[in-house]
Amino acid sequence: MVQERTLPKFNAATAQITREEGLLLYKDMTLGRLFEDKCAEMYYRGKMFGFVHLYNGQEAVSTGVIQAMRPGEDYVCSTYRDHVHALSAGVPAKEVMAELFGKATGCSKGRGGSMHMFSAEHRLLGGYAFVAEGIPVAAGAAFQSKYRREVLRDQNADQVTACFFGDGAANNGQFFETLNMAALWKLPILFVVENNKWAIGMAHERATSQPEIYKKASVFNMAGVEVDGMDVLAVRAVAQEAVARARAGEGPTLIEALTYRFRGHSLADPDELRSKTEKEFWFARDPIKKLAVHMLEQNLADEQELKDIERQIQDEIDEAVKFAESSPEPDPSELYRFVFAEDE
Repeated sequence: MVQERTLPKFNAATAQITREEGLLLYKDMTLGRLFEDKCAEMYYRGKMFGFVHLYNGQEAVSTGVIQAMRPGEDYVCSTYRDHVHALSAGVPAKEVMAELFGKATGCSKGRGGSMHMFSAEHRLLGGYAFVAEGIPVAAGAAFQSKYRREVLRDQNADQVTACFFGDGAANNGQFFETLNMAALWKLPILFVVENNKWAIGMAHERATSQPEIYKKASVFNMAGVEVDGMDVLAVRAVAQEAVARARAGEGPTLIEALTYRFRGHSLADPDELRSKTEKEFWFARDPIKKLAVHMLEQNLADEQELKDIERQIQDEIDEAVKFAESSPEPDPSELYRFVFAEDE
């Protein structure tokens, strides 16, 4: 089967985005796509080491959710597929690229690499190598926001946390335990399941007794919603509603975004398990092309404008590579630095 369930329908015309909003979404998704393409090139040229997991195809989820929040104020918790989440959260491309190169100028000083990106400045709570590892961390961030607001009476503490994870993580204990606590305490958090149908090489439908993950929210008396993760306008609309609920003190939302990764699990994956038919089904739903068509049809941009954006972003990424290549390696004398928090 190519498609076990129908993608949720969404009328893009009801999104009512402005030209500025549309261009922002297009730029952010294009940045994510072209950045990941460059990562693949650099990896195969021996500039990056270890495991590198790319996000191609899933850009509408990162952009749709994070751009519905307050980048730099709200919190984002990622997975080992974290480069694009970092970019959407506002981490400069040159700092993300330098981190992938293991350089001292990277957002984690070269200590994190591909799977452990962190930026306190941009409220990026990290990427996590272990499946579901970030879910309780995100809940902790949401709890401190609620505590500061309700106990310490800090009216500025209305931050919302977005926690991203894959379909495979929804079978782990942390998922169920954390959702239970989040619902009990009405934490201001969005649990965003990026259901790309595959947990490494395990098909989602073979790994869970209830493939419709969003329905699991009902067990915790939590709002749950399914969305077409290949449509940035649909994701954004769902995220805006969930963010508003969270900020108003109405508790968490479980968002299941039906999406697809266009590359293998990692750059070391030959990607031989997924059928050609399945891939073609999802390739035809490229979220960036979908938004471009909408922008053109609604006269929010013209083709030359979109091409100019792509060129400008490609230039930005090329500069990021130059920055990463020319940056220094971490000094050996600082081997044990950053193991513990430092006084500012």
